[in-house]
Amino acid sequence: MGDSYSATSGHTATTAVKPPTIDTSMDAQKPQSPGADPTRLQTSDGNEKRMHSLEIPLDHVRSPPSPSISVNPALFRAQTSLDIDDYFTGPRNIQKHSKWPLILQMHGSIFPKLIIPLLAIGGWSTAITLIYKQVHDISVDSVLLTILGFVVGLSLSFRSSTAYERYAEGRRYWGMLTMASQTLGRVFWIHGKEVPDQDPRETILKKIGAMNLLVAFSVSLKHALRFEPHSAYPDMEHLIGHLNTFAKEATVTEQDAPTSRKKNFFKSVGEYLGVSFAQSNPRKALKKTDKPLGNLPLEILSHLAIIIDRMIEQGQLPVPMQQTIAYNHLTMMNDCMTGCDRVLNTPLPIAYTIAISQITFVYVFVLPFQLVEKLGYITIPASVVAAYIIFGLLFIGQEIENPFGHDVNDLPLDIYCDQIAADLDIIASHDKREPDSFLLSKKAMPLYPVSTASSNDWMKRSDEKLRQTIKDKPNMVFKFRKDIAAKKSEGTKFGTNDIKMNGDNNV
Repeated sequence: MGDSYSATSGHTATTAVKPPTIDTSMDAQKPQSPGADPTRLQTSDGNEKRMHSLEIPLDHVRSPPSPSISVNPALFRAQTSLDIDDYFTGPRNIQKHSKWPLILQMHGSIFPKLIIPLLAIGGWSTAITLIYKQVHDISVDSVLLTILGFVVGLSLSFRSSTAYERYAEGRRYWGMLTMASQTLGRVFWIHGKEVPDQDPRETILKKIGAMNLLVAFSVSLKHALRFEPHSAYPDMEHLIGHLNTFAKEATVTEQDAPTSRKKNFFKSVGEYLGVSFAQSNPRKALKKTDKPLGNLPLEILSHLAIIIDRMIEQGQLPVPMQQTIAYNHLTMMNDCMTGCDRVLNTPLPIAYTIAISQITFVYVFVLPFQLVEKLGYITIPASVVAAYIIFGLLFIGQEIENPFGHDVNDLPLDIYCDQIAADLDIIASHDKREPDSFLLSKKAMPLYPVSTASSNDWMKRSDEKLRQTIKDKPNMVFKFRKDIAAKKSEGTKFGTNDIKMNGDNNV
């Protein structure tokens, strides 16, 4: 599972470090005066002998200082609408609450991408109306509206349903990835046993390294789905910088690959308004590389497979079910990777996409010819409103078809990765050395609300009374809940502070 750093010697250790052996006999060592050098021994003949690094007690060892590194502040910055870039780009922060009514919210709305099409249809309907009023009658029968409307409605329904299906499928895969990461984290940290004759620090660091690879897998998958193939990204470099991967080799040869050029004003506005000519090719980084990029998530899975094999060989996972869980959830992570890749690289066939777009635009631009005879000048706003509804459904389907990008309505993959990292940190913070401490805690009330006695109090009573109390608990809880419901039905405020418990008398 890799090398570990020895805090006592300052060197990389691949084998177990033997405990310090210090001769504390009176003949070998004399008491040292206060302020004496703790790294030297005074022998019986009065001479001083410098102790070996492994012989120095840990309380006299100065830990090696951690290296200073530069941290990108964007790594720990929460996205809020206070930043203009966060407001107009995505994905949207689902953890932020907005008090604005939905009809007035712009962040996440498809309206910005409709501005140019609506202006075009407004100008077109104005021209048709003026020609009809002042030049020649160019109106057509409204029966065409009914025929084309059915086809357009069917096409937009198909477009929206297939796009949302891909969106929901992408979210389902990331939910599976979260569950697999949590389960493997528990297997590594909770179920993994201590290795005999191995420094416990080495075991702990190896477990932490394995859990960090779980985070690295989710982060690397996020970048891979966004066509960001390198390894020197702020949220990933510290996780995989020590691994020998194809992406790392390609990043070394292309030092400026992960950095993106600052967009000019017109390009940014064009992308925000949905102008296709202003949008960059998302696969540009894949095409510009001169070295193979490999498959970083797959390479991390290979490292995790080696870790699981090593833990089983060393007897850290002695229960067969634990081994099965580890391998099954490793396979689940691979399924998530391949499933997301399938969603990304299997869009709706281009023939359907082109046909639906053409049918929709033809219908909207023919609409003024059918309305101008009956509505007159009202044809202009009526056409714009109809275009807003129809184009809105079309553009929403186009935006959510790829749920892994940087659009406002795409999946918030950054939040998912942060949640996985936070969950694994919570798992690693659990101290499993005293498993019974929380079960027999003085603050635990195992039979609440029947009794408020703690576990220690029940240990002082007979087992018959304990069994009888457990047997009577369903009836007592049923009566307790009925009393609470009766008080609530009376209209009086009732909270947890109003519950009067009489301790042992409840049983």
